[in-house]
Amino acid sequence: MASSMIHISVANEINKIINKDRKSLLIGTIAPDISKHIGKTKLESHFLDDVKNDVPNLKRFLDKYKDYLDDDFVLGYYIHLYTDYLWFKYFIPDFFKDSYVYKLDGTKEYLPEGKAIEYIYNDYTNLNVNLIDEYDLELDIFYEDIPEFKNIIEEIPMDKIQIIVDQAGIILENTKVVKPYVFDMKLVNNFIKLCKEYILSDLKNLGVI
Repeated sequence: MASSMIHISVANEINKIINKDRKSLLIGTIAPDISKHIGKTKLESHFLDDVKNDVPNLKRFLDKYKDYLDDDFVLGYYIHLYTDYLWFKYFIPDFFKDSYVYKLDGTKEYLPEGKAIEYIYNDYTNLNVNLIDEYDLELDIFYEDIPEFKNIIEEIPMDKIQIIVDQAGIILENTKVVKPYVFDMKLVNNFIKLCKEYILSDLKNLGVI
């Protein structure tokens, strides 16, 4: 999955156009990742077809929740799923091919099963500080009381949303600058721009905006 800061950056850029309630939208856009903090797989929270496929089934989400996209939390949730859809379908394959990772210095390295995730999460930590600066993110939502949300999304425990908000705050506190292994900031910026364009177009087609 894309990092919390990438999800927040995408949602923040989209919200500059659609002007929804910022706090509800941004908390909604990190909400699907609560699954890993409560001992569950992403299968339900990310609308996956099976545990080996990380690409969310957007149609299945829309079949169930399209009529609720006027709720800013639900809209943020959908933006998260759409961002992950683009991340796994078009972005990640350029870096991980045939069990090798292709690094910024031009070298490649064989990765045993499960090792790729270590590279990804190391890079996520490295990217966070750059994303915060690049997109001038105001992250006060992670240090304030969260609003009450309607109990719409059945795939996550809505009474535990504070957990994912607290985890995002911890990520921010642990942010550091280290040379990334894989992700070039220019490519990440292009990805965020691509997400913004695709998702805005999709929301227009759905009649949400």
